[in-house]
Amino acid sequence: MHTTNRIEIADVLRGFAVMGITLIHFIERFSLNSFPEETCNFLQFTDKVIWDSVFFAFSGKAYCIFALLFGFSFFIQDNSQKQKEKDFRGRFAWRLVLLFFIACINSTLFPGEILVLYALIGYVLIAVCRLSTRTVALIAVVLLLQPLEWIQLIYALINPQFTMNAEFDGPYWELVNIAQKEGSFLEMCKTAIWTGNVANMGWMILHGRVTQTAGLFMIGMLIGRSSLFLYSEKNIKLWVNVFITSTLAFFPIYGLIAILPDFVNREALLVPSTLILKSLSNIAFTGILFAGIILVYYLTRFKSVLHQLAPYGRMSLTNYLSQSLIGGFLFYNWGLGLYQYTGITACFLMGVAVFFLQFLFCRWWIRSHRQGPLEWLWKKATWIKNEER
Repeated sequence: MHTTNRIEIADVLRGFAVMGITLIHFIERFSLNSFPEETCNFLQFTDKVIWDSVFFAFSGKAYCIFALLFGFSFFIQDNSQKQKEKDFRGRFAWRLVLLFFIACINSTLFPGEILVLYALIGYVLIAVCRLSTRTVALIAVVLLLQPLEWIQLIYALINPQFTMNAEFDGPYWELVNIAQKEGSFLEMCKTAIWTGNVANMGWMILHGRVTQTAGLFMIGMLIGRSSLFLYSEKNIKLWVNVFITSTLAFFPIYGLIAILPDFVNREALLVPSTLILKSLSNIAFTGILFAGIILVYYLTRFKSVLHQLAPYGRMSLTNYLSQSLIGGFLFYNWGLGLYQYTGITACFLMGVAVFFLQFLFCRWWIRSHRQGPLEWLWKKATWIKNEER
């Protein structure tokens, strides 16, 4: 019963995260940020409202939840094997190799995906999974505080002549955008597999996603280790405290981001300072969403509503990869080329439609299958030549 509860709430959270990621990808038109000029005043209004609202609610936060649950899933698998006196670490290393190949295929469809980073950073879980909870928590906190940006900030303070290139990924994205707008399917794949991944990883580095993702993986693992997804009075109290603390932290940090340029005008200081604050504000807002969903799920009548997301969350890999194919076909030149005609409002509505289609497919599929098709293939390939017990 306990295991079921943990899986249910984890799948709900994962479904919420993938839904948010899907909506972000669609209004960004899958990294093709080039919109037709909108002449209708009403659509100009809705475009701005939708863009600001979706980015405020999901940008950076949906990926944080996704990363937390990646770490949690590792714990579930590792702990299951430990109980059978088996070591899962080698098998997980192979699982990450498989994920890397899956991610590379996905990156040819959408040069802005996250799984390449997950496949590379996932090895930190192998490195820390036998350390004490306190040690892992300390490492995670250090990583979430963006240590590289602090080093850069301190160096810039010591060396007033220091300058930085805050947009070294830009030229690579320009090449990718050309392929998206003009290239055939094969030309798009050829450009995306190398140039697209260089651009994407450059963006990840510039925006602090590398250390943040590693830290979130560890926190997710500790959530599993501490059984925090189980319903208990102690856990509910903890999630209430997380919700309150995150809310109190978010608003001053978010407000400080807006006024920081008024006090810091040197780019070498402003860029890392802004990144640190944005990262912390995203983590705080993630805490609000994460704890809020858990509390609503366990304490209100909306549990049955939230539970509808569980099948969608159970098939997160299938949904994540299929929306890349759908999005590429809809917007890029090799498909329908709708980037020429669709504004933000239209893109958002398309994203909502795709989400509901995937949602309905997942509900139908899970009625007769334990996992999604790509989840099943990944699991089978993980345990190839070794029977999972």
